[in-house]
Amino acid sequence: MPVWVRNVLALCIIVVFSASFYWFFIRPYAYRWKPCYGLKGYGVCMPCDFEVHGVDMSHYQGHIDWPRLAEHRAGEFPIRFIFMKATEGGDHQDDTFRQNFDSAKTYRFIRGAYHYFLPRTDALKQADFFIRTVPLTAGDLPPVLDVETTGKKDKAELQACVKTWLDRVEAHYGVKPILYTSYKFKMRYLDSPVFDAYPYWIAHYYVDSVRYQGPWHFWQHTDVGTVPGIEKEVDLNVFNGTSAQLDSLLLK
Repeated sequence: MPVWVRNVLALCIIVVFSASFYWFFIRPYAYRWKPCYGLKGYGVCMPCDFEVHGVDMSHYQGHIDWPRLAEHRAGEFPIRFIFMKATEGGDHQDDTFRQNFDSAKTYRFIRGAYHYFLPRTDALKQADFFIRTVPLTAGDLPPVLDVETTGKKDKAELQACVKTWLDRVEAHYGVKPILYTSYKFKMRYLDSPVFDAYPYWIAHYYVDSVRYQGPWHFWQHTDVGTVPGIEKEVDLNVFNGTSAQLDSLLLK
């Protein structure tokens, strides 16, 4: 094989490899390195024109220094609400839920609890497990269902399972649960008008604004926030409305 042919082939391989590496490993996270032309807070460029901020946490966040975290209930980006992972599937409770849930109330945060849905586990079993674990009271956010995977179920089966959980939990707490998922997952698997009736918490990272065209209540805009009082990186969220509108969403 001529030397020039080998050189051309090597160059083509390098170009293809570099393009693939950028497309799959750099491009999805390029927003992290974009210049911040707005206001920066908690280590990231914060979304503009939102007055109500919050975080969500689980055991992945490690130790929480609640007195220090409570200092950020006021300031430029005041943290008003905290969602905590409570349960997963039909029998797993997050190790930190009980302590964090109680502490959030002690330190006067608006608190919420979410369930990570496993489509292969019976939906009623999951709903009843969440109900037994989470004693929501007046002033708390509605319960949250976190749906991120299909469990190899087809679209109709998945929708039926999700609706079963939502109906059971709504009947118990007397309020429509919040539905959490990425906008791509919702558009692909939960695009039925049935699910548009629930408050929507959208996960959409490293973008300047929400691309989802429908109504939404919460936006999880990054998973790399650094908040004093929280040991590890944490998800940051905004509420799509005023403090008064957030209060109107709480359990009575």
